[in-house]
Amino acid sequence: MLSVLARTATRRPLTVILLWLLLLLLGFGLGTGVFGRLSDNVPDVPGTESEHAAQYLDRTDPTGESVTGVVAGVAVADAGLRTRVERAVADVRRVPGVAAVPDPYTTHGLTARDGRALIVPVTLEGGLGDDAEEKAVDAAAARIKRIEAPDVHVSGGPLLGKQLGERAQEDVRDAELISLPVVLALLLVVFGGLRAAALPLVIAVSGIAGAFLALSGFSEVTDISVYAIQVTTMLGLGLAVDYALLMLVRFREERRHTEDVVEAVHRTVAAAGRTVLFSGLTVAVSLTGLLVFPSVFLRSMGLAVAAVVVVDMLAAVTLLPALLTRFGARIAPARTRPEGEEGRVFARLARFAARRRIAVLATVVPALLVLALPATGMRIEIGDATQLPSSTEARQLYDTVGAHFPPGTGVSPVTVVLRPGTDAATADRIRALSPTAEVRALPGGARVVQLQPSGRVDGAAATGLVRRVRELRGSEPVQVTGAAARLVDFRAMLADRAPWAALTVLVGIFALLFAFTGSVLIPLRTILTTLLSLGAALGVVVWVFQDGHLAGALGAEGLGALSLTAPPLIVAIAFGLAMDYELFILARMRESRRLTGDDQEAVVTGLRRSGRVVTCAALLLAVVFGAFMTGGFSPILQIGLGLTLAVLIDATVVRMLLVPATMALLGRRAWWAPRPLRRVHERFGVSEEAREPAEPASR
Repeated sequence: MLSVLARTATRRPLTVILLWLLLLLLGFGLGTGVFGRLSDNVPDVPGTESEHAAQYLDRTDPTGESVTGVVAGVAVADAGLRTRVERAVADVRRVPGVAAVPDPYTTHGLTARDGRALIVPVTLEGGLGDDAEEKAVDAAAARIKRIEAPDVHVSGGPLLGKQLGERAQEDVRDAELISLPVVLALLLVVFGGLRAAALPLVIAVSGIAGAFLALSGFSEVTDISVYAIQVTTMLGLGLAVDYALLMLVRFREERRHTEDVVEAVHRTVAAAGRTVLFSGLTVAVSLTGLLVFPSVFLRSMGLAVAAVVVVDMLAAVTLLPALLTRFGARIAPARTRPEGEEGRVFARLARFAARRRIAVLATVVPALLVLALPATGMRIEIGDATQLPSSTEARQLYDTVGAHFPPGTGVSPVTVVLRPGTDAATADRIRALSPTAEVRALPGGARVVQLQPSGRVDGAAATGLVRRVRELRGSEPVQVTGAAARLVDFRAMLADRAPWAALTVLVGIFALLFAFTGSVLIPLRTILTTLLSLGAALGVVVWVFQDGHLAGALGAEGLGALSLTAPPLIVAIAFGLAMDYELFILARMRESRRLTGDDQEAVVTGLRRSGRVVTCAALLLAVVFGAFMTGGFSPILQIGLGLTLAVLIDATVVRMLLVPATMALLGRRAWWAPRPLRRVHERFGVSEEAREPAEPASR
């Protein structure tokens, strides 16, 4: 397959380039339409009790979504303000699709005790179509914002998703403006020329366009989370640069042995292209674990990110060879250095780790385990507006309400649906759980009980209230929904499906690494060392964002828990990225071993010839992830920090020390496989003819 792709790219380079240009235009044209269709319904899990109850309410409840306005910064008793607010309330009530707007001056709890703020809740009609709901929300929000007061903010409900989508678009744009120039500068240092340095950015931009187009396509059939834009863009940009860097380094190396550019391209695709192909497959397989979960959010993220990985992989093995065919003659070959000078630092590291393998393992493994310790106390929550930057509308509304109203004001209630036939005594016991419980009837004889929890929307009190209701109901037709109930169900779903997701990923990764190496011990060693770096990265994220240590330095704050989106995405993506660097190194080790038959020297040569590209790739990825951490959105900060740490720890401590130490400890046994599996690998695995030894490479 790779040879076919290489021949196509070299025979018709302009056609290939034009096809990718068309993809670029579609991605930045049609693809960016996804920004207007993003969803913030992260914790929804089909088939759970909370989801069934929510769907029942959607069908039967005559009231729909709601948005909230807050007016502050002036005495609410001011006659002029009261007149302006009452006019606004009257106007919003006349907006088509609005069901109710209570008068904040006559409704208990809507004016602050300090007399400096008031709340204007707007309830929409049930059963509105998307367009009608959007028009009603926009009209109501616009009218409330025209109230003349120092502080006027509107958010919540469907408006929150729109605001988060706009914020996501801004963060992506800002991150690209920051990361691309820095990445270009680093590539100039690596390659020493603008032509070679610019090519990875071309692949990266193509990857971003493909990401937008993939997300736009998925948004037509499923919800796409507000987190998807930043995550897929950062990963698409980072992997595109990684793959292009690997291919370009190999191309410059091959140019030392032939003046024929086309021949150099073919040799590059045959060698580095195979590594890119397997790397892309391992990242994609790592993300298949997300498909095991019934959560629409996790499944859509898994599909979207896997699609981006495939786009980057295809760009690296088709677009880049076409560009090299057209412009590769102008790229200088890698410099020939004296024997022993190429990759000298990495060779010394490999020899040191191999000689002191017991000391390295006894030092590095406990250190990584210590870093991973905070992850044992990890908690996940849906989170509230405190996860958002202070400049966002939703956060400003949250802060204003918190400054003027009692704790718990505006917190989503625990919603209990009492179906027809519910025992009266059971209903009374449920109502007694909250002194401020509100009860209303639904068409068909059902009732809804709203239980107001103390504290946060997903705190211990709220989730405890959900569990208490489910204990009290017995066999009665009672269901619980609301934010706290969705969190309880989401946590249960993670606990139930996580072992199956892990098994799916580990089996897939093991199979791919076996196909690549023909060994059963190398895949096991790779998985164990990768889990160490992953645990260390996740432990630091918990220490920073859950426990609050150094969170202020990142423009965040300790929230007492991680966003429920962060851990599964960090684990899935970081595991795939770690496989990237492992394959870069194993490819060189395998190549050296096939040529020389020396197992110990193959380890040193593998690090010597791959250490530079692994280090550069990790640094470039860290720059990309770091740029996305400038947006201030806590879940993205958590994901960005986790991936940055995972990449840096894996590419340095694990790959440069643990890999040579463990390979030296295993010795020739590292490449062992039982005879039946050896026969399977000989028939179906990756194999290639040993080539004549090349001069020391620039990798």
